[in-house]
Amino acid sequence: MATDVKVPALGESITEGTLAQWLKQPGEAVAADEPIASLETDKVSVEVPSPVAGTLSEQLFKEGDTVAVGAVIARIDEAGAAVAASAPAPAAAAAEPATGQGQTEVAGAQVNPVGAGENHALREDHAAAPADHADLTLSPAVRRAVLELHVDPSKINGTGKDGRITKDDVLLTAKAKDGAATPVHEPGVKAPAAGAAAPEPVPQPAKAAGERHEERVKMTRLRQTIATRLKEAQNTAALLTTYNDVDMTAVIDARARYKDLFEKKHGIRLGFMGFFVKAVALAARDVPSVNARIEGDEIVYSDFLDVSVAVSAPKGLVVPVIRDADKLSFAEIEKAIAAYGKKAKDGTLTAEDMKGGTFTISNGGVFGSLLSSPIVNPPQSAVLGMHRIEERPVVRDGQIVARPMMYLALSYDHRLIDGREAVTFLVRVKEAIEDPTRLLIDL
Repeated sequence: MATDVKVPALGESITEGTLAQWLKQPGEAVAADEPIASLETDKVSVEVPSPVAGTLSEQLFKEGDTVAVGAVIARIDEAGAAVAASAPAPAAAAAEPATGQGQTEVAGAQVNPVGAGENHALREDHAAAPADHADLTLSPAVRRAVLELHVDPSKINGTGKDGRITKDDVLLTAKAKDGAATPVHEPGVKAPAAGAAAPEPVPQPAKAAGERHEERVKMTRLRQTIATRLKEAQNTAALLTTYNDVDMTAVIDARARYKDLFEKKHGIRLGFMGFFVKAVALAARDVPSVNARIEGDEIVYSDFLDVSVAVSAPKGLVVPVIRDADKLSFAEIEKAIAAYGKKAKDGTLTAEDMKGGTFTISNGGVFGSLLSSPIVNPPQSAVLGMHRIEERPVVRDGQIVARPMMYLALSYDHRLIDGREAVTFLVRVKEAIEDPTRLLIDL
């Protein structure tokens, strides 16, 4: 009996996506809830799981096709699950390893258990896939990498929060070498079958001197959406940017003084973003228009602050939202940011994570930016740009001294926010950062 695989709900107002990649090919066995395809939407990448265990019998769309929510994209033959279940398990049929050898024989092939400094012999089938480690908590991206690289997750030391395994942990483990020349394949690239001869390298024609080439790559749906929204912001809003600089001495001193106690108590590092989110919340009370938006001929003011934090992901800039940021503690803000950063890296952000937002903070300083003019994220009316910290000469009490300074930029929609309000807001942020005590006494 064949079971249809349908495109799942992709989030509010999202009706279609692009089939970015098939993770399984016809004839391959799949487990229930195992991802078989990856979709790209306007906001996030979504993996489509198999509803049942069996064999992928048919693919109804090609990579790059646009598929609607609810559309049938593949079919799973459940009879394949019964055949797989009746076959003897390769691990059970294999001989017991010799004591102290550090090897396990699987279906006649020698496979080194993966660990620090050990190599892993890859096979085309999934006999060595870690199916017996279901108790480990793995994200979809990590699970896919584990299956495709045939890495035993129980042998991986996770570097993520609470010791969880990240995709980088899997890749590093798979690429670890112990003097062997066994190639390691990236996820999505099939390894040669056990015992098969390695393919002969295809000779590449030598480039002629002075020869130039161009490459055309289709824009991803996410990149197209980013381009469209940013251009709409420029065409619709009356954008203007005001600048200021801030002395980071007090915040740096506070972090140095309390970072160990903070991490010991809350299990998270004390970063700069928590101070800026708190400063924005404080300043928005004095200048509520920066937290408002225009809808038709009305101005909508929010009595809550949902801060969109711009995060760089492998496929482009994403903006997850910290809900009710004005009511959160430093620890809660830092935990939310860390969780979103990890999800962005693993490609597991959902549309719900990025829904809404009343104000945006973008930190170009992590990439070394000295100064920039960020673009407002519609329908929001303002965005705060942070930049790198560097020592610069400033005058204090009549003396020229070196201080760790950062440029701040506030881009805003001049249709809603006047220059006086924008400057006042940025000055309030500057005052709170230079004297963090203001954050405690609400001044």
